[in-house]
Amino acid sequence: MTTPSALVRPSGVPFPRRLAARLALTAAFPLSLLPPRRLRVVLAALRRGAAPASYERAAAARRAVCAVSLYCAGPRGCLPRSIATALLCRFDGRWPTWCTGVRVVPPFSAHAWVEADGRPVDEGVPDDYFSRLLAVAPAPAPRRPPLP
Repeated sequence: MTTPSALVRPSGVPFPRRLAARLALTAAFPLSLLPPRRLRVVLAALRRGAAPASYERAAAARRAVCAVSLYCAGPRGCLPRSIATALLCRFDGRWPTWCTGVRVVPPFSAHAWVEADGRPVDEGVPDDYFSRLLAVAPAPAPRRPPLP
């Protein structure tokens, strides 16, 4: 038995932002095919020099990605959606915490998401609903040697 459902595409995303989201998705789909170890290395390299993303910026990036891709707006598009969201934030010089993990409550399900300000961005679940297995957080600020 199937349950009818409809995906809602976010509206109100300006054309330049939609274009940037398409560019991020163009890179995200091939990256989503990488093994987890290599994907983590690539994302860790891309985050260098970026400041932490605020919740609002990360949510706007996620909305833009979902506005240009119905696949990413759906339940099976979590990995390319999370990668594209992180890349779109990176275009602005920011980086959210990119995460993959599992649901804490049964049934078991793997998921990928982004976090900002210590909470999942627009996932519609409590903050402790997922358990992280892999995360790429914003790089710490470089230490400056003390002045003589």
